[in-house]
Amino acid sequence: MSDASLYARIARAAAAAGDRPLLIEDGRVTLAWAELDAATAAWAAALARAGARPGDRIVVQVEKSAANVLLYLAALRAGLVYVPLNTAYTVDELAYFLADADPSVVVVDPSRAEAVGGLTGATVLTLDAAGGGIETPPAAFETVPRAPDDLAAILYTSGTTGRSKGAMLSQDNLASNAEALVALWRFTQDDVLIHALPIYHVHGLFVALHCVLLSGAAIRFHAAFDANRVLAEMAESTVLMGVPTFYVRLAAHPGLTRAAAANMRLFVSGSAPLLESTFAEFEAKTGHRILERYGMTEAGMITSNPYAGDRVPGTVGYPLPGVEARIVDEVLQIRGPNLFKGYWRNPEKTAEDMREGGWFATGDIATMAPDGRVAITGRAKDLIIAGGLNIYPKEIELAIDAIPGIGESAVIGVPHPDLGEAVVAVCTRNGEVDEAEVLAAIQGLARFKQPRRVLFTDALPRNAMGKVQKAELRKMHAALFAVPAAV
Repeated sequence: MSDASLYARIARAAAAAGDRPLLIEDGRVTLAWAELDAATAAWAAALARAGARPGDRIVVQVEKSAANVLLYLAALRAGLVYVPLNTAYTVDELAYFLADADPSVVVVDPSRAEAVGGLTGATVLTLDAAGGGIETPPAAFETVPRAPDDLAAILYTSGTTGRSKGAMLSQDNLASNAEALVALWRFTQDDVLIHALPIYHVHGLFVALHCVLLSGAAIRFHAAFDANRVLAEMAESTVLMGVPTFYVRLAAHPGLTRAAAANMRLFVSGSAPLLESTFAEFEAKTGHRILERYGMTEAGMITSNPYAGDRVPGTVGYPLPGVEARIVDEVLQIRGPNLFKGYWRNPEKTAEDMREGGWFATGDIATMAPDGRVAITGRAKDLIIAGGLNIYPKEIELAIDAIPGIGESAVIGVPHPDLGEAVVAVCTRNGEVDEAEVLAAIQGLARFKQPRRVLFTDALPRNAMGKVQKAELRKMHAALFAVPAAV
């Protein structure tokens, strides 16, 4: 069987990169390309000892670390299906994912091992923030060959019903998308990427890591975004990938200058809309025009502004090579080798979003210029994007509506100067309850889902059919987090 796996492509890049650095942390090389084969063999052998077999799911909820990267690569090498989960999910929320994914191995922070063990019959391994916990003595491991359609990962993306769906991504889905981006964004062995994104999400796990892993480049690896540290590393780096919040914070930093960014060749933004004002301010301070692109869990990257050519603020550029896009009833539809294989154990939802001819309805309202340039103008789906994370109001509304004293709730996203959007709950009462009590009652939700504010009203606005008019609520509370103008 020939090996069409993503890992086989990474192994070829490793062989070509030789002794070049792969991971750099706090100014120190912690992993060289030449060490990758032995390191991933040891980790893959550890997963096999834990009972994971090719095709099994491995659920991972751990903090970002170099060990976490090796764990991902080992899963690919062992032919496993990697299932990363947001580190903010509570143990209560994990129960659903574990039942749905049905993994053979679960990897969590040591503090959660006992609780998670009570939720699953899978083998539970631990990995702490420093990357310790899984014993990985030197071992030989024969890479498991994979076919193009074999699954490589399942990434969960929530739905408006509040139940998360697992998007099944094949070897070819990931590899074709990564190869297109490496060529489009001109990655080479000489690049150094500043990586400050989480790695449980498409942006940090697939877009950022894969561009490096298929080009033989290097990564300056950060556990989280810190504007001071990112600015300090620009002098020895070439690329930054971030969410709009990164660029808002960098643009506000007095250290952001043309000199500070002189060695950089590319700034990429995604996961949420980039404000045109941020684009303009960043360009004025650095001389760099941020490259905005558009993607989603089900397809990786879909469109990109050009590397060489006009990067138009407010647009997300053109479909990637091999990807097709069209507008039907104002909604963007796509198809291509990057498009997922459907939702895990959910054929009904898969059928609902697919169209004849292999087209997928993204749920995003868009326009397309005659030359093919795409602009995302809204969302047909009831979605909030805060700090680059997708938040689906229905799940939060169900939790709030169950609180004694609450009549009903409507959860919306309103403009926020740092996050892009902030979660706000607008509620009616049928008893005595206040904001603090509501927030205390929904601590079982991940922190990023919890509203920044809970507001109360006598009645929610409705249309003639009785549907809550969330657009009206967003308009009413648009200035809730506005920064006062200087006088």
